[in-house]
Amino acid sequence: MHANFPKAPNQKRETRNGSIIDKVSRRTRNSQPTSAVANEPVAVPERREPVWLRPIVLVLAAICLIGMFSTEVSGYDTWWHLKTGEYIVHYRALPVPDPFSYTTYLGKPAYPGEEQVRHFNLTHEWLAQAILYGIYAAAGAPGLVIFKALLLAALCSLTGLIAARRTGNFYAGLAAAFAASMLAVEFASDRPAIITFLMVAVFVAIFELRWPLWLLPPLALLWANCHGGFFLGWVVMGAYSVEAVILHFRKQPMEDDVRIWKMSALAIAISFLNPNGFHVLDTLFRYRNSYLTSTLIEWHSPYLWGPPYFFDILLYAAAAVLLLSWRKVRIADWLLFAAFAAAALTAYRNILLIGFLAPILIATWLPRRFRAPRFIGLGAIVCLLIVLTTGVARGSFFQFRAALWEYPAGAVEFLRAHAISKPMFNTYEYGGYLIWRLWPQQRTFVDGRALNESVYQDYRRILYNSGATPNVLGSECQRLLDRYAVRVIVMNTFEYVTGAFYPLALALGNPIASDWQLVYEDPQSLIFMRDPPAGIQVLDKARQSIEHMEAECTLHIEHEPEYPLCARSLADLSLRAGDNERAKRMLSLYLANATQKDPSAEQALRRLMRP
Repeated sequence: MHANFPKAPNQKRETRNGSIIDKVSRRTRNSQPTSAVANEPVAVPERREPVWLRPIVLVLAAICLIGMFSTEVSGYDTWWHLKTGEYIVHYRALPVPDPFSYTTYLGKPAYPGEEQVRHFNLTHEWLAQAILYGIYAAAGAPGLVIFKALLLAALCSLTGLIAARRTGNFYAGLAAAFAASMLAVEFASDRPAIITFLMVAVFVAIFELRWPLWLLPPLALLWANCHGGFFLGWVVMGAYSVEAVILHFRKQPMEDDVRIWKMSALAIAISFLNPNGFHVLDTLFRYRNSYLTSTLIEWHSPYLWGPPYFFDILLYAAAAVLLLSWRKVRIADWLLFAAFAAAALTAYRNILLIGFLAPILIATWLPRRFRAPRFIGLGAIVCLLIVLTTGVARGSFFQFRAALWEYPAGAVEFLRAHAISKPMFNTYEYGGYLIWRLWPQQRTFVDGRALNESVYQDYRRILYNSGATPNVLGSECQRLLDRYAVRVIVMNTFEYVTGAFYPLALALGNPIASDWQLVYEDPQSLIFMRDPPAGIQVLDKARQSIEHMEAECTLHIEHEPEYPLCARSLADLSLRAGDNERAKRMLSLYLANATQKDPSAEQALRRLMRP
């Protein structure tokens, strides 16, 4: 029932003079390989340890991994996933046509096949969305946090398990698991994509750990209805099937090569049973040629040497190890590394594929083996305790809550309290939360589901006040707002990764824009209304708009100090406006959190500090 992947040498058979290991080594060198892994380096025997030591290490490692991934519920897409899951559960139907946005079907398609992409985006994660909503309905935000943490911890555990089995070294597996965690922590968000990364690890584990091959078809069916990344399962099965074919023709057949081919073919066929059939590949191609997708950071190629640096380290180290041991490296390893590296270098959202695979390859094919130090077990316990204690003390572990500080919760309460249901323009970041809290009272202009290309282009023209100076509402912007009959605007004012501010906020805050009044402000959001009804207080938008920008930027830097560029942008804006005191505050805040030297900002601050 299993592929013929031999186990690592059994520790219990080790003798004092190492004779069993010597015999295994001589037999491997003097015989022809008979399986896919016969050329793997022979494991170095491990030292004897107390029987209680490794269970303690495993328990501490599991707690550390779960703590590391127990980050608060955040991310702009989480909430529309939950609302979609609620819709599916309550109505027992897929959300087609889209019920949540009033612009989804406005305008002509911007490119051939856009309707198919829209259907795909509305339906391809339906089962995962229903699961996420069920968890949230039963256990709230803590349930989502635990679910996410368990999925990512399982991914890292499979990395470690496969590495340990291949090397016969428990601590090599432990190191591989935590190497994977260094990238997995970047993906600790409550999105169905996590299921794809875990399923990639599970499919590899089925072949590597000699699990029953009949698991492939039912898992493929589950995966195909949870996330569009299920085609990566085809990549995994294809790599091991090609390896089996090549070894068969080399007269080195694997024990279960025929079952590998049959189960893989059946798994691919059964994955057709999803709302989009096999349209995932041509949809992915259209993603790559979409203007909307090109504006999303997660679809950009990662830097070849830049944050997160651990991706580059793992990628280059794995490539180097494979090249140094190229004569012995398995065919499946070459194929998987080539496929996963290509996917990761194409889009930042795929780099966790290298986070999973690279530690296994490095542990397996490192040319030189090292015997573990005598006290490595106790050292591992000490290190794990330090990691756990530090994470708890800093508050970064076990965050069983939602990050409400980054959502327009106050604005939602204002809109609900005043029963405001007029057509709304909203920023992309806030669309998901507005769907979750306001539907069916309000429907969004745009959100993270990326459903209408031409509407998104209009959204960008409005947000960046196309064709006008930053602080004056342009005729093109007003024309588009009129075209969509927008009467309410709910927005934040910065894009936090780049630090760019949204010119629309400045234009609406200018007293010249007399049609638009500021009716709500807090550190998360602004609400502007066109001709607000009686009973709604109008605020001093000239003063409070710019004060809001400072408060919003400061709030985000307090919670995410690694993204301080909004303070740099606001300082530049304040300098141009002659507001030196605000510029001084923002430059000080920026430089206190900047991740690299900025001589021009330092010089500007020194100039402002002079009497």
